[in-house]
Amino acid sequence: MAYPFKKILCPIDFDENSIAALDAAAEIARQSDATVEVLHVVPIIMQASGMPIYVDVYTQQEKDSQAKLVELARTHLAGLKYKLDTSVAEPWAAILHAQKADGADVIVMSTHGRRGLSHFFLGSVAERVVREATCPVLTIRGHHAAEQTASAQA
Repeated sequence: MAYPFKKILCPIDFDENSIAALDAAAEIARQSDATVEVLHVVPIIMQASGMPIYVDVYTQQEKDSQAKLVELARTHLAGLKYKLDTSVAEPWAAILHAQKADGADVIVMSTHGRRGLSHFFLGSVAERVVREATCPVLTIRGHHAAEQTASAQA
């Protein structure tokens, strides 16, 4: 778990903030000859009845996500060692499971910087991961999130 990191876990959801986190993970990997594991989690959607939607619904989403990961790796991870993975689960649980299963030295992930009611209702995956991870977690707050906070405060 000491620096230089050798295994970097970077969960992404394909938004601008997570791409910024992927770029940060790539930079760390370049400096320390590390492997980047890029993980996309297709969140489980619960019906009003409390039952999850049938698993086959997620099959196409996983295939689409894998194709997006391959494209991101081509454009953002050129020349680096990397692993691409998708999962259907609760995002925070899948991230923590991947960290422990693959022995990541550090997690580099984005945060959306939600506050108030949106944070209360939507929760924070990053916050949960920071609290429960057994390795350091570097959170990246992308340019888009900083702009939203600035405009909300104005």
